[in-house]
Amino acid sequence: MRNDYEINQLEKEDSWRMFRIIGELVEGFDSLADIEPAVTIYGSARLQPGSELYTQTEKTATLLGKAGFNIMTGGGPGVMEAANKGAHEAGVKSVGLNIKLPQEQTCNEFANRSITFHHFFVRKVMLVKYATAFVIMPGGLGTMDELTEVLTLIQTEKIKPFPVILYSSEYWAGFLDWLKNTVLARGNISEEDFDLLRVFDSPEEVVDAVKKWYTSQEITGRKALTRQ
Repeated sequence: MRNDYEINQLEKEDSWRMFRIIGELVEGFDSLADIEPAVTIYGSARLQPGSELYTQTEKTATLLGKAGFNIMTGGGPGVMEAANKGAHEAGVKSVGLNIKLPQEQTCNEFANRSITFHHFFVRKVMLVKYATAFVIMPGGLGTMDELTEVLTLIQTEKIKPFPVILYSSEYWAGFLDWLKNTVLARGNISEEDFDLLRVFDSPEEVVDAVKKWYTSQEITGRKALTRQ
C-alpha cells in the first residue's frame, strides 16, 4: 500500500497534469481559431511515399484545398504527410497536430502550421472541433480509434453530424461487413447508424461530397456545426 507521502505526491502530480492539459487546450484553441473550414484526414503512418494510396491521399488534399478547405492531420508520416503535402501544394493552411511518443515523432515537413501535444485526447479535441468533414484513409489501430470515436460522438449527439468518409471500399469492406453481420445482427447498433458513413474510391468523389455538404450548411446558415 502507498504511504501518505506517496499519495500526496500523486495528488500533486495529478493537479499539475490538469494545468498542463488546460495549457494544451488553450494553445490549440488560439492556434486554430482561423482554420475553418478544414477537413481532417486520417490514415496509416506506415504508408510509403510513391505508393498508390499516398498519391491518392495527396491528390484528395490538393483538390480539397483548391475547393477552399484547409487540411488538418496528426502531423506524422504516411497518410498524414501525403495530406499535408497536398494542402501545401494547393496553397492552403496545412496543419499538423503532432504528438509526443516514446519513439519521438516529428511533424512532417509539409505542415506549414504545427502544434505538438503530450496528450492524445487534447489533439483529438482539436481534430474534431475544427473539422468540416473527416476523411479516413486505410490505416491501423490509431485510425480505427479515431473513426469509431467520431462515430460515437455523432451517434450520441455530443457533436453535430458532418461527413465521415471512408476511402477505399475494398479496404473497409471487411469492417463494414462485420458491423452489419455481427454488430447490427446482435442489436448493438441500429440500421440508421450506417447513414453516418460514406464510402468512396476516388479523390473527386470525396471532394464532391464535402463541397455539397458544406454548401448545404452555408445555405441554411449552419456553419461550423461541430463546435460545441
